Amino acid sequence: MMKKLLILTACLEVLTGLALLIVPSRVGLLLFGAELNGIAIPVARMTGVALIALGVACWPGPALVGMLTYGALVALYLAYVGLVGGWTGLLLWPAVVLHVVLTGLLFWACIGSKTFERGA
Repeated sequence: MMKKLLILTACLEVLTGLALLIVPSRVGLLLFGAELNGIAIPVARMTGVALIALGVACWPGPALVGMLTYGALVALYLAYVGLVGGWTGLLLWPAVVLHVVLTGLLFWACIGSKTFERGA
């Protein structure tokens, strides 16, 4: 029963995360009664990435995969925001580099992890 509940919860978090990535303003309207705009859009999308990673981490298996998912998606999205979205603060590119490095380290840990190999 607990495993099924965990899977259901993980699926709902992933779906909510995808909705925040694809239509963040609509989600804001449905949740808070107001459309999101300005800086709230990239923040909502980052929240979507976090919810997707949370769903992956809660899926039965190694939590390391959830953190790897989060690091990779955040690095990609922050780079996208900096290159295409026009939102560039002082710490944007250092954050991108940090997430790329951490993602590389997590990937390396995944490859060497006995837990990951046996799928537990």
